[in-house]
Amino acid sequence: IARGPLTVADVWAAFCLERAGRPVVENMRHTGKTILPHFGALRPDQITTADCRAYADARRAAGLAEGTIWTHLGQLRSALNWAEKMRMIDRAPHIERPSQPAPKDRRLTDAEIVRLLEAEAEHHIRLAAILMLTTAARVTAILELTWDRVDLEGGRIYLRRPDMLTRKGRSTPPINDTARAALVSAREAALSPYVVEWAGGPVKSIKKGFAALCRRARLTDVSPHVLRHTAACRMAEAGVPMDEISQYMGHSSVRVTAQHYARYSPEYLRRAAEALELPTVRLVR
Repeated sequence: IARGPLTVADVWAAFCLERAGRPVVENMRHTGKTILPHFGALRPDQITTADCRAYADARRAAGLAEGTIWTHLGQLRSALNWAEKMRMIDRAPHIERPSQPAPKDRRLTDAEIVRLLEAEAEHHIRLAAILMLTTAARVTAILELTWDRVDLEGGRIYLRRPDMLTRKGRSTPPINDTARAALVSAREAALSPYVVEWAGGPVKSIKKGFAALCRRARLTDVSPHVLRHTAACRMAEAGVPMDEISQYMGHSSVRVTAQHYARYSPEYLRRAAEALELPTVRLVR
């Protein structure tokens, strides 16, 4: 940390250093490219509501989605709250955020899944799509997956990297028949330790390739996260208990899973609806 008055940039750097090795750090390094030019030179106690609103307005003008702005300011809030807890600053300032947008309910139908997987695509893009749909994993977990964590004999995929300091978001899903067929084929052609590979090496991003696949499949408003959401919805609609879905997705608690996916279960609020059945009466005309 630099000498002199403690700035937001100092707090941000210290927060990232304290959490070194966790996935959130890479995300915050990216967020810092927009947060720090706006807030970095300020002392934490200098941040005002007007500063937060000005940041939100500037990012909207740059085309940033409302949900992304909400996340960015949330990360700033987390760093400052941590600094208060660590007694680096006396008190964390209030960070005003725009209202959190309602989550999009975009998910793929069975017909859309068929179109996605039948469309022309590079092998690594199709493999990543299949694994996201069959493991409900985030795209980062799939791209980081190495063959030493794929147990084809035992029928398990260990999504958590050995060097990770947290288990958040990384589960150990079973390998179903669809995933097994794709993995066996990929294993035979593997040129590197990475399951999803390109030219014998790891793949950092499938953003462009996945977008091209969706265009060929005539699908709109579909991101890799939609595949994870689709997988969760399919499990809920099949009547899989929330605690099992929670473990499958690597959620921190069943409450988080239920909050997002209970409404897709065929039994959701069924008992409540039955309790509201009316007594049989003779209707008077």
